[in-house]
Amino acid sequence: MGGTGTVQGRSAVRAYIGSFTSAGGRGVLAADVDEETGALTVTGGSDAVADPSYLALAGPVLHAVSETEAGAVASFDVTGPAPRPLGAPVPVDGAAPTHLAVTAGHLLTANYTGGSVTALPLAEDGTPRPATSVLRHAGSGPVAARQAGPHAHQVLPAPGGRWVVSVDLGTDSVRICALDADTGALRLHGETALRPGTGPRHLAFHPAGTHAYVLNELEPTLTVCRWDAAAGVLEPLGETPVVPEDATGPSHPSAIVVAPDGRFLWVAVRGDDTLAVLALAPDGAEASLVATVPCAGTWPRDLTLAPSGRHLYAANERSGDVTWFTLDPETGIPVRAGAIEAPAASCVVFG
Repeated sequence: MGGTGTVQGRSAVRAYIGSFTSAGGRGVLAADVDEETGALTVTGGSDAVADPSYLALAGPVLHAVSETEAGAVASFDVTGPAPRPLGAPVPVDGAAPTHLAVTAGHLLTANYTGGSVTALPLAEDGTPRPATSVLRHAGSGPVAARQAGPHAHQVLPAPGGRWVVSVDLGTDSVRICALDADTGALRLHGETALRPGTGPRHLAFHPAGTHAYVLNELEPTLTVCRWDAAAGVLEPLGETPVVPEDATGPSHPSAIVVAPDGRFLWVAVRGDDTLAVLALAPDGAEASLVATVPCAGTWPRDLTLAPSGRHLYAANERSGDVTWFTLDPETGIPVRAGAIEAPAASCVVFG
């Protein structure tokens, strides 16, 4: 493809798309990426695992949650045109894992229905072994229909590699944990309470590592926090709306991306079906909504920035597509550039 190099006969940059097979998704799709235009060309897929809704890439191995009641993770070899399963799925001892991350030789999952975080050690070939630790959350929130108990929605390593953070929608909080790389044990270090009823879903760090931005699902807001990496302390500073004041109807934010230079932040909002553009203060301590644009589909579940930083990708779950946008380098505003069909799309990662 024009403007794109090749590695072993394929595009130098690849995209992987997760989906809900229970809603007609094709499992995990692999696609070549044209780095100049942002265009995706699907090269193959695998439906060997049920509901691989979220993905994480570690070298030649792609990991996927199986967001089912039983709860498992699966791994794929992605050196060829289509993902190839590497063994049977491994249980995570938690229901409905919805997010995962790789750190310190372990695969971590956030188990939504289970309200827990699981650590699984990775073998030399990069595949997960049985779980060594399950950290169970406790608590609830004021929105009875969604917060009767804990619902871990995201887990990721914090900058510096010392801490792991887990975002819990059900308890209106973010937990800071320590992972023992030798034993795989997870230990709770602290918990940051957010405003009750906001329903935090995902978190992203500023590239400087001094601030974090918590995206709330039950209220369309962003909580700006100060992050103390040495102490492992997350301190809320204030909230910013991610929809205009005159917005009507339900709005359920889903995904957050911070620009590599720290100037902008983008948010996907379901229901409203928009992408919000927020400008960040030079020190990262403040965020302000500057624009919203249509997501060019329905129910944008995930939002991802290409490695080049020039294109933004929305996984529109209910319209069944992945749409890409070219970013204006001065304003940060996305402009639709193209789309591919991807039924029940839920996640896009690059490698």
